[in-house]
Amino acid sequence: MRPVGNVTTVRTLAERLGYAADARILIIGCDDLGSSQAANSGVYDALRGGIATTASLMVPCPWAREAAARYRGEDVGVHLTLNAEHDLYRWGPITWAPSLLDGDGGFPRTLADLWDHADLDEVRRELRAQVERAILWGFDVTHLDSHMSALQQRPEFFDVYLELAVEFGLPVRLWGPEQQRAVGFPFRELAADEGVVFPDQVLGLRGVGSRRALERALVDLPPGVTEVDLHPALDTPELRACTPDWAARVDDHHLVALDTELPAMLRRAGVELIGYRTLRGLQRDKTGA
Repeated sequence: MRPVGNVTTVRTLAERLGYAADARILIIGCDDLGSSQAANSGVYDALRGGIATTASLMVPCPWAREAAARYRGEDVGVHLTLNAEHDLYRWGPITWAPSLLDGDGGFPRTLADLWDHADLDEVRRELRAQVERAILWGFDVTHLDSHMSALQQRPEFFDVYLELAVEFGLPVRLWGPEQQRAVGFPFRELAADEGVVFPDQVLGLRGVGSRRALERALVDLPPGVTEVDLHPALDTPELRACTPDWAARVDDHHLVALDTELPAMLRRAGVELIGYRTLRGLQRDKTGA
């Protein structure tokens, strides 16, 4: 809170982080670390030599342990995973969770299948185990987010998401107010009431050509903390075999790891880059409320 005359106003997230109220702050995230060797290489390229500021790990995926072996202290959270959406490339729970399996032994392919059949106690146990395993592997976990946004769209699943954020003292990725209205329950207010920190808005970039979409977004980037998430990966036979959107992932890698124009554009736009470790520090510092 800050006093203005005789009125007390709520400080913006930017102000709580130490920036001016009108600062334009951007988190550039890389999803699906651990999903493939191509993704591991692409994500670490983006974090170490590109403009990405955070990433999130899919603990149940076959290449997650290799991602852990390559970790050097980067800003990495846990991409809480209850779905395996690909037809031929499968992964499943790391705990005993029969309700989280589909007919061929992996996580459900679709959100509807997950929501219709998942036992919430099994969901809670599985997701806590994913966070604990990431910590055991040596990750300094910076935040939580949700694969396919499975945990944001149903109140009973969101309750588990929020419980873990509070238990581990971690910020979360949450959609903005417009998406909240569409979903139909106040997940942002529920998180704020528990002291959980989250960006002001999240921009979705889909398909090949993310560069142009991100350029347009930068022109109109509002004040506050905005997150944009991409899926960088190297162009390999493995990637082409396991996911039909491989071209978009290769394009994302070029954008955040190799592009020479985007960093200058960010500077010209006056955009500040941060990762989730900054938000985690605020959440754990009770004096920053």
